[in-house]
Amino acid sequence: RRIRVNAIAPGYTRSEGTAAEGLLGEESVKHFVSVTPLGRLGEPQDIAAVAVFLASDASSWVTRETIRVGGGGR
Repeated sequence: RRIRVNAIAPGYTRSEGTAAEGLLGEESVKHFVSVTPLGRLGEPQDIAAVAVFLASDASSWVTRETIRVGGGGR
């Protein structure tokens, strides 16, 4: 059927949802940044860029992949 299936695995990301859940307190943010090799929280546009790539023809040979978008954190 030639259906491609991929997933995005976001890391610690600043968003309305994380703010609403109270996950962006000063101590929490310090911890998340300290365990993220790139040294910052993700932003929604970081995740969106990968979603746009997966929806584009540029990813036509990508399938069965989980793309981690987390600044190097695990």
